[in-house]
Amino acid sequence: MMFRRIHFSLLLSLAFLMPVSMSGLAQTGASGTVSGVVTDPTGAVVPGASVTLQNPVSGLNRTVKTDAMGQFNFANVPFNRYDLQASAKGFSLNTQTVEVQSTVAISLKVTLTVVGGSDTVTVEASSDMVESDPVGHTDVDRDSFEKIPLESTTSSLTSMVTMSAPGISADSNGMAHGMGDHASNSFSVDGQSITDQQSKTFSNQIPLDSVQSIEVIPGAPPAEYGGKTSLVIVATTRSGLGQTTPQGEITSSYGSFGSSSVGANFAIGTAKWGNFVSLGGSNSGRFLDGPEYKVFHDKGNEENIFNRMDYQQDANNSWRLNLGYTRSWFQTPNSYDTQNATQAIADGLGNVGPADQRAQIVTVNVAPTWTRIVSPTTVLNVGGALRRDDFHYYPSGNPLADLGPVNLQQETIGQNRTLMNAAVHSDLTHTRGIHNIKLGVSYQQTFLDESDRLAIVDPKLIGNLGCEAGGVATPGTACETLLPYDLTQGGGYYSFRGHTDIKEGAAYIQDAITAGPWSANLGLRGDLYNGLAKGRQLEPRVGVSYQVKRTGTVLRLSYARTLESPFNENLILASRGCDSAVIAALIPCVSAPNQPGLRNDFHAGLQQSFGRWAVFSGDYVWKYTHNAYDFSVLGATPITFPIGWHNSKIPGLDGRLSFPEHKGFSGQVVFSSVAARFFTPQTSGLGTVPNPGATSSAFRIDHDEKFNETAHVQYQPTKKLPWLGFNWRFDSGQVAGASPCYGTGAGNDCPQSTTVDGAPAVLMQDPYGNPFTADQEFQAGFMCNGQRATPTVALPSVCPVAEFRSSLISLAAPGRQNDDKNPARIAPRNLFDLELGDDNLFHKEKHPISLHVTVVNLANKYALYNFLSTFSGTHYVSPRSLTAEVGFHF
Repeated sequence: MMFRRIHFSLLLSLAFLMPVSMSGLAQTGASGTVSGVVTDPTGAVVPGASVTLQNPVSGLNRTVKTDAMGQFNFANVPFNRYDLQASAKGFSLNTQTVEVQSTVAISLKVTLTVVGGSDTVTVEASSDMVESDPVGHTDVDRDSFEKIPLESTTSSLTSMVTMSAPGISADSNGMAHGMGDHASNSFSVDGQSITDQQSKTFSNQIPLDSVQSIEVIPGAPPAEYGGKTSLVIVATTRSGLGQTTPQGEITSSYGSFGSSSVGANFAIGTAKWGNFVSLGGSNSGRFLDGPEYKVFHDKGNEENIFNRMDYQQDANNSWRLNLGYTRSWFQTPNSYDTQNATQAIADGLGNVGPADQRAQIVTVNVAPTWTRIVSPTTVLNVGGALRRDDFHYYPSGNPLADLGPVNLQQETIGQNRTLMNAAVHSDLTHTRGIHNIKLGVSYQQTFLDESDRLAIVDPKLIGNLGCEAGGVATPGTACETLLPYDLTQGGGYYSFRGHTDIKEGAAYIQDAITAGPWSANLGLRGDLYNGLAKGRQLEPRVGVSYQVKRTGTVLRLSYARTLESPFNENLILASRGCDSAVIAALIPCVSAPNQPGLRNDFHAGLQQSFGRWAVFSGDYVWKYTHNAYDFSVLGATPITFPIGWHNSKIPGLDGRLSFPEHKGFSGQVVFSSVAARFFTPQTSGLGTVPNPGATSSAFRIDHDEKFNETAHVQYQPTKKLPWLGFNWRFDSGQVAGASPCYGTGAGNDCPQSTTVDGAPAVLMQDPYGNPFTADQEFQAGFMCNGQRATPTVALPSVCPVAEFRSSLISLAAPGRQNDDKNPARIAPRNLFDLELGDDNLFHKEKHPISLHVTVVNLANKYALYNFLSTFSGTHYVSPRSLTAEVGFHF
């Protein structure tokens, strides 16, 4: 009854907010306002003075002129520390530090002193670039990330986060695994919390073109953030507020794989209102990362629109409305096996043609916010959001064409899944002396509908489960249950349908305290989760830092207790699938719903500046999670679902070294080393089969990575000349648990171990006894006695250990493999990306034309992301691709 009342209140609040918000809105969310007046020593105002707000680390650099009353205003300023510098002809430069840490507006009075004959002023970065923030984070402004070459244009936000923030293991299709957990990331977009997965194959994300700045918090966040906290990505969108001169751009690009795009954005406004709109569309012959380096059946397209409206009703009330719509359509990439229907032909199903599986995702988002200035020190925000994802997965026209290798696909499947999230949230911020207090409440309800339609297309699957000759089911066997749904024996389709709604409520209070060199962030959060399982948690959040001004050093410690909400994607299937006799016959079952995870997250960090040349920030991380999540697949289909393990222990290091702009050069290096140790037993979700050779309860999930780093450098001699951006990404390699190994000792996990003429040898099969196809051996770069597998010619079924090699996987030495201490891994790879650009190709004063050329995988590195991952199969990194973009700016 209580939740029914909350549900009614939620809908009533949204009904109230929506009509009012349509009239216009103003900047709110995770950004503030810096305004003031510039005067001379006598108190007279100085019109036409130049005022610059900049952060040399994040890259934000904005300049405005004071009006006739000497006033200036910077709206939509992301939370951070800034240098504010004011200058005018005949006056000396005035520099001061501004801390923007809340929506409470900052009002300044800047006094310039007279200096005879001063005509020009050189603005340089402050030497004090460290922040006394107890929580480690990375800030990147649009001025910086516009020149970073990105591999993915359709998941550009997560691609940018991966390139610019530490602690992230990069995976295929724009997937970012933060701090050792599977995609346990949350997004806060102008204060709207989005905790569902935001990759190409789950949901469409906000386009990077609409983002002004990002802040990335790698765990142990303040109390205002909950849900999924391994990586919190705070995005501030672009605004047209105060843009009295219309500004925008139109771009078009074309590149490798027939990839093309067109985009436009436009900002216009006054001091009272503003509107920013971004539109884009793209089409590619290589939309997803495929299981082959050569591209098969991989076309896709995406169209998106984002619109932000701001309205300043009066001095105390402002409104904002964010609207978004994105549609993506893409083919499931084929391997040589599925492109040539190898398995279907071998099993006597005939020439069924290549597999033709596809998907479509439609995302709609509406998010209104009202801001009320209660007093000069107190601000109230009230917001709502309605977001819906429609996911459709389509099988091949001939369902028998969906048959693939036994460890990948034995069933044809179609899916129609919707996820609708409705939410309201409110927060009150009050600043007083050394305190910056924020308290807030939120409630959201997520409505889930799942519909799956599957049938068996592998003629051997039924036979392996106890069928007699002629397709007669032995009573009491799984075959009796599945036979009606075997298309190879005249069966039909099985349907699974489910509906539920997940209710989540939270309340928090936090206080950011600054006292001399000490800073503290003290908070308490309470979460209530009521879905297919229930959970509640009181969560202390504590952080403290100490700044040594003389040396430019900040030492920090932080701790967070968090409730990690289960993934919503296919949650009903994962939690209730065992109730179906058909699904229980296809996959071992753990008959328990996915429970919320409980986590202790500890961070110890250091920030160190090196004059105005560089600043380093790094953390040691240790976190323990009870009910830790990963993903698995439904039987042998492309449909994935969350599974829970008893616990995880994740230690790691992350760091970022930033080089502010100097003589045209700027850059950064981010790195991390994070272990992802998970422990059996499985506690929820449909069952999986642990490695039958496992010797302990601990294992590394497949995105565990010992080390990765990304170095980025950009150079532009002057603003009028062309610029260069260059990336170097090194990955030591994620776990490749399906690789064969040899070891018969107590610590080895190698069920493929055997002998040939008494000599140690390996069976060419995965740990579960499934033989590899020739193509899978080719994908992994396996060789035996110097002979490499080809897509059509397999290696011998048994290979002596002394002759077994791989060019793409780092195999464990004989007798050394262990799922926890020494698993096989994808071979290390170095990837280089380059971008060249000229923002005013013809040196026009108005309406400049730009030209950008991007090269991804400059060296054309032949490498894997993963091999037969339990979550997503096999994927190669992108081959070298070249893209040219032309833009018209106004």
